[in-house]
Amino acid sequence: MSDVLQFGYGQSVAEMQLKRLNRHGIIAGATGTGKTVTLKVLAEQMSELGIPVFLSDIKGDLMSLTQENTTSVSAERLEATRYGLYEPASYPVELWDVTGDKGIPVRITISEMGPVLLSRLLGLNETQASILHIVFSVADERGLLLIDMMDLRAMLNFVAEHADELSQYYGNIPARSVGAILRSLVVLEQQGGRVFFGEPSLEISDLMRTDDDGRGVINILNATQLFSQPTLYSTVLLALLSELYEVLPEVGDLDKPKMVFFFDEAHVLFKDAPKVLLEKIELIVRLIRSKGVGVFFVTQNPTDIPDSIASQLGNRIQHGLRAFTPKELKTVTVVADTFRQQSDQDLAQVIQELKVGEAVVSVLGADGTPTYADRVMIYPPKSLLGTADPSLVNALINHSKLMDKYAEAIDRESAHEQIEIWAQEKEAALQERLEKETAQKAQQKAEKEAKKVEKTEKKESKKASAPRRTDSPMDRFTKNVMSAVGREAGRILMRGITGMLTGKK
Repeated sequence: MSDVLQFGYGQSVAEMQLKRLNRHGIIAGATGTGKTVTLKVLAEQMSELGIPVFLSDIKGDLMSLTQENTTSVSAERLEATRYGLYEPASYPVELWDVTGDKGIPVRITISEMGPVLLSRLLGLNETQASILHIVFSVADERGLLLIDMMDLRAMLNFVAEHADELSQYYGNIPARSVGAILRSLVVLEQQGGRVFFGEPSLEISDLMRTDDDGRGVINILNATQLFSQPTLYSTVLLALLSELYEVLPEVGDLDKPKMVFFFDEAHVLFKDAPKVLLEKIELIVRLIRSKGVGVFFVTQNPTDIPDSIASQLGNRIQHGLRAFTPKELKTVTVVADTFRQQSDQDLAQVIQELKVGEAVVSVLGADGTPTYADRVMIYPPKSLLGTADPSLVNALINHSKLMDKYAEAIDRESAHEQIEIWAQEKEAALQERLEKETAQKAQQKAEKEAKKVEKTEKKESKKASAPRRTDSPMDRFTKNVMSAVGREAGRILMRGITGMLTGKK
């Protein structure tokens, strides 16, 4: 097997060392200068060498890798590239789609996405992002799985409801900020987040396959619709790249990479990216090479790539740049200065003069040092140029061995369901407590009434049981005597009074 990848001809055959592909690279150039052709040629060569590839198709012209070229290649192009015998070929392709409409569904869990990427995707400010970190931390501490957007919404509400308790440990958790995150989730759902976040999540091993002939499978993400939302597009790709970094073991330098990842329209990844995200990207790019993965950024202007990341891109392919203003001329000069060049080269002028299909190339040699910049004509691709036959694309999707694995979403118990169970248990416990308190109050009232009735009954019983007093014979005699005496005394008294009134003496 060859230990180099040949992709063009300049002063000699332009080639990349397979063992240096994990030192990453960049393909840059203005629109229409040949970046897509270069990307296809590299993908074809890597596939033939048994290296799986991942790339995104923004314009719909990369799916045609599944068809061999049916148009003739100009003799001039073949002569310029010293190609020799040109044989059209098709390549093993797997189509993926975030929405699942035109490819195998690509899913990833909320936990796999992580708070840093999710904050960027939701457009959160610093305070809101910190709350999202709290949500992930609380979920980890309580063993709650964050799989889909319902889980994230449930966790946000859970944190808001327990803000007083959690604030003692995490600091202030403003309800207003939680509300802002929840509103951002609504927008993300409308952009396809409801479908993208879930299970079964993509297994990285399914991106690193070879066919029966030993050729690396070319995994193509159908991004024709996805790219209309640049932030979602770049975050999806970065999430997959991050998952590669997290899952794959350390392997050091291999004879050839396990996989090469092409990040097309890379400028959208870095536009308005917060510092914490740039640091994460830099970390991934720097360390993922030890996992056996190479990363190529494809962009129009190489100055869109931050210096801390651009300095790690050892293989450089620069297509033409057109300069008409002082600012554009300065950009071309800056780009030229990033190449190792001969003292007699005017690379800035060369870059402006490049024809379609030509590029200035500098790669890492066998000893790891960058080669001198060389003006190179890129090989013609063996696969079809243009868009693929729609019926062939549909057949490719329907006959995929992975469709059965990923077609249907799985909804297992996660944070959303667990929090609902806790809420139901809490409500049941509260109901039980209320019923118990009500029963206790009813019992106390009944006991009080019973005591009151008992007291009344005792009183009545005591009154009823008291003995009735009767007069003895002596008492009756005394009463009669006293009654007679009283009557006689009364008559005497009345006579006295009457006599006084009549004047008798």
